[in-house]
Amino acid sequence: MRRLATGSIALALLVGLAVHGQQAGGPPPGAQPPPPAPRWADGRISFSGSPTDVGNWEGPANASIFFEMTNGKEVRPGPSLPTNLSLKDVPFQPWAKELYLQRHASLQADDPHTRCKPSGGPRMFHTPYGIEIVDSPDTNEVFVLAVGAPHSWRVIHTDGRAHPQDFKPSWYGHSVGKWEGDTLVVESTGYNARAWLTREGVPYTDKLKLTERISRPNHNQLRYEAVIDDPGAYTAKWGGGWNLRWSEGNEPFDYLCQENNRDPARMTGPKGE
Repeated sequence: MRRLATGSIALALLVGLAVHGQQAGGPPPGAQPPPPAPRWADGRISFSGSPTDVGNWEGPANASIFFEMTNGKEVRPGPSLPTNLSLKDVPFQPWAKELYLQRHASLQADDPHTRCKPSGGPRMFHTPYGIEIVDSPDTNEVFVLAVGAPHSWRVIHTDGRAHPQDFKPSWYGHSVGKWEGDTLVVESTGYNARAWLTREGVPYTDKLKLTERISRPNHNQLRYEAVIDDPGAYTAKWGGGWNLRWSEGNEPFDYLCQENNRDPARMTGPKGE
């Protein structure tokens, strides 16, 4: 295994991310800039911690590709933060928009994640208790490990393989990745369409082809961007994303979703029905 280059530990403020990948405003006046992202001995960027830099990535609990969410309400970021797509800009097919609005109106009562089902793609990047990204150069794989909900993981193959022709649809799909400079670009297909793309109920079909770009602008920030290409649910490609913060000291723990489910209200609907 490769060793990490020396880096410092710090926490950064969580900031929004624009659809086209614009950076949010800089640090407050007088604040020290965050440390640079750590690198492996071969110079490649690292998304992981180290024995002296323990932690993982925490995304916004109510992350939405469309807009910011606070206490279940749609809010727009302040002028220092760029905005994602507004709902009217998303190229829904009529049935997909109706389903989204239905899920949103019911306060996500039918959320598969609440029922301990896996969440791939964008939803995995705002899973409770953070995620870890483990680079395994010896096997040409990158693992994304979810701490909350089902204690499961996603595999991104980086050995140049193509998607299999006979791949059985699954919760996480089949992912292949390549490095473009310091950015990991991931293309995924083969989803079973049983999960939601994000917490508020963004739908998709088994025709989804997802392109994700994962980068680390500095030590404290992971940048996640997604482009949705799903002709079964949308009339054109579209996308969005957000930033995750480095959560110092955060580590996976013994979490079994069925024993730790702290969201029973959403399993029965907003009125306990």
